[in-house]
Amino acid sequence: MKLAILSRNAKLYSTQRLVEAARERGHTVRVLDPLRCYMQIAPGQFLLRYKGKPLAGMDAVIPRIGASVTFYGTAVLRQFELMGAYTPNGSDAVLRARDKLRCHQMLAGEGLGLPLTVFGDNPDDTSDLLGMLGKPPHVIKLNEGTQGTGVILAENAGASRSVIEAFRGLYANFLVQEFIAEAKGADLRCFVVGDRVVAAMRRQAGEGEFRSNLHRGGKASPVKLTAAEIETARRAARVMGLGVAGVDLLRSKRGPLVLEVNSSPGLEGIEGASGVDVAGEIIDFVTSRVRPKAPARRRAPPRKRALTKG
Repeated sequence: MKLAILSRNAKLYSTQRLVEAARERGHTVRVLDPLRCYMQIAPGQFLLRYKGKPLAGMDAVIPRIGASVTFYGTAVLRQFELMGAYTPNGSDAVLRARDKLRCHQMLAGEGLGLPLTVFGDNPDDTSDLLGMLGKPPHVIKLNEGTQGTGVILAENAGASRSVIEAFRGLYANFLVQEFIAEAKGADLRCFVVGDRVVAAMRRQAGEGEFRSNLHRGGKASPVKLTAAEIETARRAARVMGLGVAGVDLLRSKRGPLVLEVNSSPGLEGIEGASGVDVAGEIIDFVTSRVRPKAPARRRAPPRKRALTKG
């Protein structure tokens, strides 16, 4: 089977592991920088080229699209979809997950637990907006931040207003959420593949930090999930339309709360903490969902008919 991995860096751990897992299973795999893919769009004629050569015949595409290239990366992924390639995370699903506000609205619409969240645009409404949320601390998040960037803990109402004013001055979109104190700086990363949680880890924030992201110094350890946590993670991925997802949960007094749904979750931390071959799980899922394209049959040249006399 011919697989493509959309990734800007072939040396990243996650990309390398997917390549290894695919080749171990006998598949052909290419890593493609989405920014070097370019396309032709016409009715019934969707073409892709890569560094001057045509891209065709891919059975499946696994997107590893970073937040900074979301717009172009999802356009390339959509072109592959239009050309008949299977992907576990479609372009629209990636866009939904990248937009935290839209993601929270969709999850809340399905009754999934979330930290209380408020959103507003006009500075005149800030005091009332914070009143809707309740007493601080408040967590203020950029709408499209990743790996803990653009996430700030405001300890009092004055700090909340100051951060909100700063973000508005930058014309940034952001959410404000309640702080879940009982989580004690820890969250759960649940790795969903298909309709299964194949691996999980607990991430604990470092001293003096409330963000548990491993890129922020958080520590990972194995964890046993409850039935409610497994079902919440599965439902969250399903609502977002993702076949491969990292669902981050908080343990709270009112049950598991969805913090984020990640469409390009990293593999290094989860494989190290859980001991699970997550890359292999992804490849097995993807290849089970698609049949390789049959090679084009060459037509035999027409036979020459013998001429008869008379």
